[in-house]
Amino acid sequence: MPTDHAARRAPTRDVPEPPRVGSALQQLRQSQGLSLDDLSRKAGVSKSMLSQIERNQANPTVAVVWRLSNALGVPLSDLICSHKHATPAFPTVAAHATPTLRSPDGKCTLRILGPIDLAGQFEWYELDVQPGGALRSDAHEPGSREHLSVLSGSLEVTSGEVKHRLKAGETARYAVDVAHAIANPGRAAASALLVVLHR
Repeated sequence: MPTDHAARRAPTRDVPEPPRVGSALQQLRQSQGLSLDDLSRKAGVSKSMLSQIERNQANPTVAVVWRLSNALGVPLSDLICSHKHATPAFPTVAAHATPTLRSPDGKCTLRILGPIDLAGQFEWYELDVQPGGALRSDAHEPGSREHLSVLSGSLEVTSGEVKHRLKAGETARYAVDVAHAIANPGRAAASALLVVLHR
């Protein structure tokens, strides 16, 4: 066992800091003319917590950032990637480093496969939905569409008033400038690839 003196001298690895969302949050909030009170009511996050986040005195959980991005109507990446770094010639992303989101009901998992610099234009995800789970979204900007390819199980897609059931191997292409949802009404888990084209 190393002595305390040896432990103090042992080299440490550089651990990257978690993303600071404060400046991005403040800029987005102010650009939309929202006060802290306004955003607090829309996102369901306390005003004091919002103030601490904007001053970089607190790092919010993924769930909090998810609520903030929904309330502001922007992709999650707009909040967590305010600093750009040089991109290597052959970038790769390890499986454990792929960003993952969960729906409010905890039954839908989204793995963000697309690069951050395309967020808000062209996005793609690996989607897993447990039985009874549903991923519900408000309308995106006019002309936006989604492409859902079911890999296993079956899923039910709703776009506005139109609803369609998909089984493994099928792909649906539908408008998302209306309220829309992807649900799993079956008894087995389902997986799919989801592509979002923003206009």
